[in-house]
Amino acid sequence: MTTPTLTTNPAPYTVKIIVEIEAIDAATWDAMTDGTPFIQHAFLTALAQSQSVGDGTGWTSYIIAVTDASSQLVGAVPVYLKTHSYGEYVFDWAWADAYNKHGVPYYPKLISAIPFTPVTCAKLLSHIPEVSRLLVEALSQVMTQHQLSSAHVLFPAEACHPYFEEAGWLKRDGVQFRWQNKDYADWSEFLTTLSHDKRKKIRQERKKIEESGITCKWLLGTDIQEKDWDFFYTCYCNTYAAHHSTPYLTRAFFSLIGQSMPQHILLMIAEMDGKPVAAALNIYNKTTLYGRYWGAVQYVPNLHFELCYYQAQTFCIAHNIRYFEGGAQGEHKLARGFEPRPTCSYHNIAHPEFASAIAAFVKKESGHMSAYTSELEERAPFKKSTT
Repeated sequence: MTTPTLTTNPAPYTVKIIVEIEAIDAATWDAMTDGTPFIQHAFLTALAQSQSVGDGTGWTSYIIAVTDASSQLVGAVPVYLKTHSYGEYVFDWAWADAYNKHGVPYYPKLISAIPFTPVTCAKLLSHIPEVSRLLVEALSQVMTQHQLSSAHVLFPAEACHPYFEEAGWLKRDGVQFRWQNKDYADWSEFLTTLSHDKRKKIRQERKKIEESGITCKWLLGTDIQEKDWDFFYTCYCNTYAAHHSTPYLTRAFFSLIGQSMPQHILLMIAEMDGKPVAAALNIYNKTTLYGRYWGAVQYVPNLHFELCYYQAQTFCIAHNIRYFEGGAQGEHKLARGFEPRPTCSYHNIAHPEFASAIAAFVKKESGHMSAYTSELEERAPFKKSTT
């Protein structure tokens, strides 16, 4: 498909397609976001400039933009034309298989998502409700005009939900895991809130790490050198190799975000005998730390838990950060103080019969997800209240 076009221009607004995010002023873009680092101009630009998305990746990026009568940008939604379903974390492989079995093409499809990043944030970037509605209409128009199978919005912030529901999009429920810093004085105080068996297990894990001679250091933003990024990227690739997969992000991407958004970056490195053995990358702002990627060049029992969870929790407490988002999947996070939280996605299916079948599927799945979330909540690791 060539660059999408739009014909709807409801006065006083103009809706258009912008091919490259670099064409948009960074400050103007960021002022429309909710402050989540992944939706900011620097992060999306780094994805494009590093060729982590673009030609040959199956992610062709566009911006649906709305300008006012004075040609000022007042709304936008980042979208991608996808020729596969990798790197999304909302799994629609079964839908694609159903289309294939009936001889109907599922790809390309249109999605609004942060590539390779299952983080909830604003997707309809505007402070004007009327403009947010126009953005939803534009997503549907691109799908229809260019005869795409579907349009999908993954992990939208709650403020976006009414606009998709109003337009009749299908809502699909999900769940992730989040840790909350409840004004703990230190990590030891957090530990006291857990049940006896969970505290005992964590203490045993951390003792083994200490006995192995592991030490961990935190590198913030501009303190990260290229040799640190080189080591981290080796670890990152090792994680994918262990799962017989291929890394999504290029080496250049990490240097770019290190240069353009250092205030949001925390790199944790574990060392043994003065040599680095593992690394974990986190992205953060004033309220939330997001655990992103981890890997190691040497297997050390329990090191994953230490570097990815306990060190991150300690950082949050030390810097008064309220939430630590653990990302998709991983029930083992429960035992380390994480709690389930709902997520969702919205879907517009062009084919009427497939739309009906998928609507029935997501309704049934929602019931299962509700039961699953209730089960997770019952397995919370905290001390039982005696009141």
